[in-house]
Amino acid sequence: MIKNQRHAIYFALAAVFLWSTVATAFKLALQHLSPLQLVFYAAVFSWLFLFACLTKNKQLTEITPTFRRNKALYFKLGCLNPLLYYLILFKAYDLLPAQQAQALNYTWAIALSFLAVPMLGQKLRKTDIAALSFAYLGVLIISTQGQLAQLNFQNPLGVGLALLSTLLWALYWIYSTKNKDKPILSLFICFCVGLPLIAAVVTWQNAWILPNLKGTLAALYVGLFEMGITFVLWLIAMKKAENTAKVSNLIFISPFISLILINQFLGEEIHPATLVGLLFIVAGLMVQKLIK
Repeated sequence: MIKNQRHAIYFALAAVFLWSTVATAFKLALQHLSPLQLVFYAAVFSWLFLFACLTKNKQLTEITPTFRRNKALYFKLGCLNPLLYYLILFKAYDLLPAQQAQALNYTWAIALSFLAVPMLGQKLRKTDIAALSFAYLGVLIISTQGQLAQLNFQNPLGVGLALLSTLLWALYWIYSTKNKDKPILSLFICFCVGLPLIAAVVTWQNAWILPNLKGTLAALYVGLFEMGITFVLWLIAMKKAENTAKVSNLIFISPFISLILINQFLGEEIHPATLVGLLFIVAGLMVQKLIK
């Protein structure tokens, strides 16, 4: 792919904007579907989109041999994404205000550094420790709504699930470091593994429903813009970038755009503690990313 920094920025900004919308989309979708039902229908739409991408790129014949080379790895990846990660994440969104859930979700990169120590044999640098301190202080501020002295958690289960989702997502990316297959092909195989497992859980929970139009459109939006198209846009941006650091830093504006959308479309009044906590989390991410 031909390098073009300006085009890379355009693709990255499109991805960042779409990612900024998904917290609002999750809450709207959960008005019509349970977390489990949303995982299933969104994953179906994402699977169809990824299938179309592979068809366009003439890569369908690569699916079976690619899976056979790494069966065990793809089973682990498929269990994590889409099954466990999104089920836990959507349940957290079901329990928490969108502003809290989306802010906590941004700590996954910090969780990645933490898990990389035992799993990849990496060492925590001083900057990593500083990043951890900033980010999880932000988590405390958000989850206690600024009442740090009392440590009065507003919804401990929701906060716990949101933080668990960050560990699951970090775990997915750690396992993915061992995977050298094509990204879109790999993601499609993960969904091929995960979808039957999600369907089995839906059956076990007797949760099958035919969603109404609003539920279907919401699941379609989540499947395309959280799980599918945005991934492809970001991948293109990274491939076109002449300076990947400058492009990837655009992700830092996403949580703040997300708060604006949450306020405007969900009517949530943004709590001062959410904004302060989010600033700490983003500061932690910036320390980790920008200071080598």
